[in-house]
Amino acid sequence: MEGWIEQVGQHELPALRQFADGLLHDRDAVIVGLSSPWSSGQGEGQVTRVKLLKRAGYGRAEVDLLRTRIVLRA
Repeated sequence: MEGWIEQVGQHELPALRQFADGLLHDRDAVIVGLSSPWSSGQGEGQVTRVKLLKRAGYGRAEVDLLRTRIVLRA
């Protein structure tokens, strides 16, 4: 990771350099996140599912209907 960040630091794309700088700033958290056996995929999937249901009823449904759809699909 360190070598890649050094290479990106010499790149012409400012957004890529900014991303690499952010990785360096949070270096410890990035290393733990990449080396940990735990995943947040299940939680992220549930959030995505709820957002999809919310968008599908946008402008047509109340909070009660959204709550019912979330509970029934779980």
